Amino acid sequence: MKIGGHGFRDHLRLLAPLFGLVAAVWALRLIMDLAGTPPAIVRLTSVSVAGAVAILIAVLLIHHRRFGGYSNVVFAAFLVTCWEETLITLAIAFTALTGIPNVYVAPEYGGRYSHGQHIAGHLTYGVGLGTLFGSAMGALLLWLLRRFVPLTEPHRQVP
Repeated sequence: MKIGGHGFRDHLRLLAPLFGLVAAVWALRLIMDLAGTPPAIVRLTSVSVAGAVAILIAVLLIHHRRFGGYSNVVFAAFLVTCWEETLITLAIAFTALTGIPNVYVAPEYGGRYSHGQHIAGHLTYGVGLGTLFGSAMGALLLWLLRRFVPLTEPHRQVP
């Protein structure tokens, strides 16, 4: 399967550092909560914000590396959102299996639903809406970049 002339592995290579960024924020938030950090500070480390920032960085990379077009932006938004929601789902599943609560099952973050409902919500609405909003935001940024920051052809040396 090729999207915009690039395969799945090409996209993974492009997005690997951004997956690391999202995972680092996820782990930091989990560790801060388990360490007893005040909730106001834990709220500052948002996996959703990290995912949105990762999508914007992915669009910058797509533009400057001439990696593709709008279809690549949509696929990158989908992959980053899936990664983000998978990590959150793992934290919820951990609580369901062990009974050890964490920030991802707190009442203000969907903890009033059963663990199964909460996981299903992330894997359906979270992935769907995250991909839609990430794609819209990314497509707008790519359009702005192409309009106001056009890439010129590399200079060729004349023999």
